[in-house]
Amino acid sequence: MIVSPDFASAGAGPFSRMLDIKKRLQDEIQQLDYELKVNLPKEILKAREHGDLRENAEYKAAKERQSFLQARVAQLHRRLAAINMVNLDRIPRDKVGLGSAVTVRHDGDEMVYEIVVPEDSDPTIGRISPSSPIGKCLLGHEVGDSVEVRVPAGAKTYEITKLVTIHDQVKDE
Repeated sequence: MIVSPDFASAGAGPFSRMLDIKKRLQDEIQQLDYELKVNLPKEILKAREHGDLRENAEYKAAKERQSFLQARVAQLHRRLAAINMVNLDRIPRDKVGLGSAVTVRHDGDEMVYEIVVPEDSDPTIGRISPSSPIGKCLLGHEVGDSVEVRVPAGAKTYEITKLVTIHDQVKDE
């Protein structure tokens, strides 16, 4: 799964969700491939038997579905390749990066965010992607830094009070 040897040998703890995501992507690719190579050709053949293809709604629907599935499979392959290219050596050891658990303070309230891959993000439980507004602003910062996040409700300032990087998690296992 991971290019970096550190990543593969680091244990399942911090990486188990990434492995689950990789498995889900592979499973979806397999299902879509089956539909593309087995089910859809049968549907297209059946629709062709109905005659004139210019006015054949079943044929058009099957061809549109085929195009959609091909695009989705390509997208899943690109995402899988990106996940496979994650390299532990390129994730900062003392700054916010992928896999970090970041405790921030805003208006006296403390919140903990975990920086995760987009497929695993769920802001309601504190899992945010590096491409989210808060995630983008936190990346590359360290304990004691204040970051300003622009959200639809306006600008908010967060102070980083605690940081546990993916490297710290690996060390603790």
